[in-house]
Amino acid sequence: METSAEPATDAAAPTPAEAAPRMTRPRACVATGVSAGLAAHLGWPGWIVRTAFLVTSIASGAGLLLYLWLWALTPWAPGDERPTRRAPVAWLLVSAAVVSLLAAAATSPLIALDTVDGGSDGIAWWLFAVLGGVGLAVASGAWASFIDRPEPERGPRHELTIRLVVTALLAVTAAALVLGPTAAWYPAATLAAALAAVLGIGLVYAPTLVTAWRDLTAERTKRIREEQRSEIAAHLHDSVLQTLALIQNRAGATSEVARIARAQERELREWLFAGDTSADSDLGTDLRDFAAALEIDHPVTVDVVVVGESRERASGEVAAAAREAMLNAARHAGGEVSVYVESTPEAVEVFVRDRGPGFALAEVPGDRLGVRESIIGRMRRAGGSGEVRAGVGGVGTEVRLRFPAERTEQMRG
Repeated sequence: METSAEPATDAAAPTPAEAAPRMTRPRACVATGVSAGLAAHLGWPGWIVRTAFLVTSIASGAGLLLYLWLWALTPWAPGDERPTRRAPVAWLLVSAAVVSLLAAAATSPLIALDTVDGGSDGIAWWLFAVLGGVGLAVASGAWASFIDRPEPERGPRHELTIRLVVTALLAVTAAALVLGPTAAWYPAATLAAALAAVLGIGLVYAPTLVTAWRDLTAERTKRIREEQRSEIAAHLHDSVLQTLALIQNRAGATSEVARIARAQERELREWLFAGDTSADSDLGTDLRDFAAALEIDHPVTVDVVVVGESRERASGEVAAAAREAMLNAARHAGGEVSVYVESTPEAVEVFVRDRGPGFALAEVPGDRLGVRESIIGRMRRAGGSGEVRAGVGGVGTEVRLRFPAERTEQMRG
């Protein structure tokens, strides 16, 4: 009895997606990364891909269209670093524009032969050279504005230099066209070319106008949102926020209802006034956020007061020591905890006070290193100082942290 069996398939055979990974452009490239990315995708040498693009672009223009299509649709390779380009593309485009315009200027005396013979091939090629030069000049300005400006190696100064050079080139081109001999032979074509040069100057500065318009629109939108936010804040302050504050007062500072009401009040205030805080968190902002988290996890009410301009960042040692002191107060004291942050030209000081039973640092066992190392030792190693003492009238505990201003500037540098 014969049996037929299906041909065995290799379970480890790569899928089409694995065999042909998605094409990406390398972040460190010559100009755009298209040729290098396509060569890596196909497994070909890079010079073959570049030669193929060049030949097909000269022959029919298809290579240029494919190149632009891949440039627009192919993503960069995964990574966080900014793409870098070795070739000065903007200056190469300026050089190509100069060559094209010089070629048009050199062939302009020969156009007179067309006026005698009645042909039009000469003026067509001349106009193509002029418009091509203008287009290359505009492309160099656009490249400098949109591609080179964000790069730290080039930046705004490079963009300004390219714009000035292109402006001078197009202005000289427009003047030469109007005053040159072709204006008498072919006035319509010459006028069109001169207008194209003047329009090119405007296009070179168009990105600046677009940026200014976007900034103006963003400012107007921000102002409208702030007005709406102020109206909402006024309404909520007269209704919801006062109700939440009343719940806290009636329920008691340490009750579950009061803690939930306080957390909701803090969240609502942060939403209403989110635009008033900077994106880069500072010491005061970080301690307020930490206080909100403590109120959710512990039966405690934490008030944070900040006086002066905070120079210390949320990632500094002062913030870490202050968070540890606040956590200890929430765990062991509960009730009401006050945090006072004062920033002066001489130092940044943080006071964390609670109304708990208090403790003496000398009586803490030697193996309990939380206060000694996480607070006092941390501040000492960073160049500041930390002190734990009894509160006012012997009630509760007060932790005092001090960090000199000169140490803050040194750590920033």
